[in-house]
Amino acid sequence: MRRFFPVEELARDDRFTRITMRDRMSDPRTAMIGRKDGSRPSSNRLVPSRPDASDAARALMHGIFVGEIQALEGAGRTCFDFTTDEAPFALKLDMARQCWDEARHVEISVKLADWMGSEIGQYAENTVLFEAACSADPVLRLAGVNRALEGLAIDVFTTMKEFGDVAGDPYLEFCEDWMLADEVTHVKMGSDWLRKVTEGDPERRAKALEFQGVVDKLFSYGGSRSESDESPIGLARRFRELAGFSDDEIDEIAEVSMAALGERKEQAARLQAEAAAQFATA
Repeated sequence: MRRFFPVEELARDDRFTRITMRDRMSDPRTAMIGRKDGSRPSSNRLVPSRPDASDAARALMHGIFVGEIQALEGAGRTCFDFTTDEAPFALKLDMARQCWDEARHVEISVKLADWMGSEIGQYAENTVLFEAACSADPVLRLAGVNRALEGLAIDVFTTMKEFGDVAGDPYLEFCEDWMLADEVTHVKMGSDWLRKVTEGDPERRAKALEFQGVVDKLFSYGGSRSESDESPIGLARRFRELAGFSDDEIDEIAEVSMAALGERKEQAARLQAEAAAQFATA
């Protein structure tokens, strides 16, 4: 089997459609959330009272599904791509355990998607998660995938669990709670191993944390994940603490997300002003 498998050659059938993160975030429609006229509601949190709650929940569930596939692929590659000199055998065992968890999550996600009325491939897939697992340094993979992206999964699963509770859907609530427990474990493994592998090498640790910051900023989704009610996904502080994040690290993520939210609001305001000007001159 070849090592360091490129993202372009990931196996997918014809149900899947891919979109790059650049294309997704450069689409001006991503700034126009909440109402058809592009204006923003007072709260955009994923709750049953949102007019688009059902579609938003299904889209988020599909995003979870493709993310679980890529997490499985990424953890599996880490098991295979490195020698035990590069990645300790115990680290590989943890990655193998994560593969087992992710495979189960894929099955759960497929059943939940069917329960929620959506189909595989109904929404586009971006492959940033697997791309973060393509680094030639296993420590960067731990930082980018286990800490940044699995950390995002903690926020997403917490939000979906709360949505299932409020919506009165015990199946969704139970499954999200089950997967959330695994995600906390995956992030904790990444936190522990990053510290162990870089012990005595502050430069390598700093480089890994810098990469984590880049991924966190990229996946702030223009403020879609923050502590503001204007963001669909909340920042799950308590579960992040259990997963090995310090208060300072969580505060930094919160600040980056709020800054991204501010940028997104400015973009939405510009689009509304342009639309109003075009209407006035029509």
